[in-house]
Amino acid sequence: QVQLAESGGGSVQAGGSLRLSCAASASVYRYYYMGWFRQAPGKDREGVAAIQVIGGTTTYADSVRGRFTISRDTAKNIVFLQMNSLKPEDTAMYYCAAATGGAWVRALEKIAYPVWGQGTQVTVSS
Repeated sequence: QVQLAESGGGSVQAGGSLRLSCAASASVYRYYYMGWFRQAPGKDREGVAAIQVIGGTTTYADSVRGRFTISRDTAKNIVFLQMNSLKPEDTAMYYCAAATGGAWVRALEKIAYPVWGQGTQVTVSS
């Protein structure tokens, strides 16, 4: 079972930036696409961004489009989430996930992902 390990979370003031990393324990080419999700206390886990491993096509949630950028380094088996102009409402546990198949139109739906990391906390203060 390939493992995913997130890092890069932390505390930042509103307007600041963070870059999250998701390191896979094996080649990311075994996956069709990979994504970032977040879950705030008392809320459902929501899709933030996703990227196709081959080709790099991306998709974003409306709430982060223009502020967040997902990218991947296939040579190092790492997926990144660059988060700029952070807002207090971005505060959540952020999870990396990987999908071996399924329709790309479902790339922001948690049900599409069988493989998950443990998460990294992001806290944005006003």
